[in-house]
Amino acid sequence: MNNIIVVGSGAGGATVARELAIQGMDVTLIEKGSSVPSEKAFQCYDNLDVGVELLKTTCLGGTTLVTAGNAVRTCQQEFQKLGIDLSGEFEEVEAELKVGPLPDTHFGEGTMKIMEASASLGLTMEKMPKFINPAECVPCGKCAFGCPRNAKWSSLEYLAEAEKHGAHIVDNSPVTRIMTPAGQVKGVEILNSENGVKKEYIADTVILCSGAIETPRLLRSAGLTAGERLFVDTFVTVGGVLPGINFYKEVSMNGLYKKEKRFILSPHYSSLLTSPNQVTEKDILGIMVKIPDESSGRVDASGVFKQSTSQDVGLMAEGCTAAGAILTEAGASPDTLVSTPARGAHPGGTAAVGEVVDKNLETEIENLFVADASVFPRAPGAPPVLTILALAKRLAKHVVSLNQ
Repeated sequence: MNNIIVVGSGAGGATVARELAIQGMDVTLIEKGSSVPSEKAFQCYDNLDVGVELLKTTCLGGTTLVTAGNAVRTCQQEFQKLGIDLSGEFEEVEAELKVGPLPDTHFGEGTMKIMEASASLGLTMEKMPKFINPAECVPCGKCAFGCPRNAKWSSLEYLAEAEKHGAHIVDNSPVTRIMTPAGQVKGVEILNSENGVKKEYIADTVILCSGAIETPRLLRSAGLTAGERLFVDTFVTVGGVLPGINFYKEVSMNGLYKKEKRFILSPHYSSLLTSPNQVTEKDILGIMVKIPDESSGRVDASGVFKQSTSQDVGLMAEGCTAAGAILTEAGASPDTLVSTPARGAHPGGTAAVGEVVDKNLETEIENLFVADASVFPRAPGAPPVLTILALAKRLAKHVVSLNQ
C-alpha cells in the first residue's frame, strides 16, 4: 500500500486526508501551524502585505476556522471546460455539510434592511447558502474570528474523522521541501517548530494542500515552475452610519447579490469602518464588494506581489457605487459612506490546471498532486471553500483508483 503525505490541513488537505483514510490508505497529514480551539483562531492570522493586504491564517484547520461559512459553487463551468466535472462531488459535499440558507430567525435587522433596499433598487439578493448549523448558531458576528459555539463547519471535523480512520496528523511542522531524487517523489522534509530539528517523512505520494502562497514554493523545491498568475479575490467593505443598528452582531454575509464575472455584494461588518466615522461599532452598516481580480500577481523567491489592475479598479468602482446606493436606500447617512482599504482573502491560481497540474491535479512529477485554490484557472470572485472540497474529493477518488 502506498504511503501518502498530505501537506496542509485546510479545506483541501483535511478532505483528501479524510477520504483516503476512510478507504484504508496510509495517510500522514503535516501542518505548519498548531492546534487551537475554534474560538481562538483569530490569534492565528498571519496576514501579508502583497500590494493589497492578504488575509490568511496558519493553524490546524487553516482558514476554514475563520470563514463566514459561505457555501457557493464557484468556477464549476471553467473546470468543466478543462475536463473536470465536479457536479457529483458538489452534491456530496452539500449533503455532508447540510448546505442551505439559514432560517429567518438568523437574519438581523441590518441584513434585512440591506436585502430590502437591494430589492427596491432591482439588485435582488438571495440568501447566502451556509454550512452553519442554525440549532447551534447564536448570531454574534464572530464568524471571521472563529466560531465560539462550533456551529460552523470547519476542516477540524474532517481531520477528526481522518484520525478516527487511522490518519496520522503532525502539527507545528513546516514542510521545507519535497524530496524528489531522480525526478521521483520520495517524501518531504520538515522543520519542527518547537525544537528546530529537521526530519524526513518518506512517501510514495505527496499531495500539496498548503495554499496558493506556500504550494508554489514547495513545487519549486521539486524543480517545477509555479507561482505565476496569482489572484486574491480583492474586496473592500463599504459602510455608513445608521445609529443603533447593531449590525456588528449579525451573521456575516447572510445575503448575496452576484453580477456575474464582475462583482458580488454581501452584508458585511468591518471594524475598520468605525474610525473614519468616529462612531462605535453599533452604528455601522456595511456591504462587502468582492471582485474576481485579474491573475496579475506572483509568488517567487523574492516574495509575494499583487497589484490591482485598471480592470480591477473599474470593477471595484462599479461594485462600490452599487453598495453605496443600497446603503443609502437602507437608511445609512450618505455623507458618512466610506470604504476600507482593498484586501484579499482567497489567494489562488499559482499552480493552475492546464499549466502546472493536469486534470487529475497531478504535476509532471508522477504522484505529486495539488488540491487547493492554487489549481483554480481564474479568480472566483466568491468564497471558494465548496469548490476546494469538491476538488479534493475528486482527487481522493483518483488516488484510490491508482492503488486498487
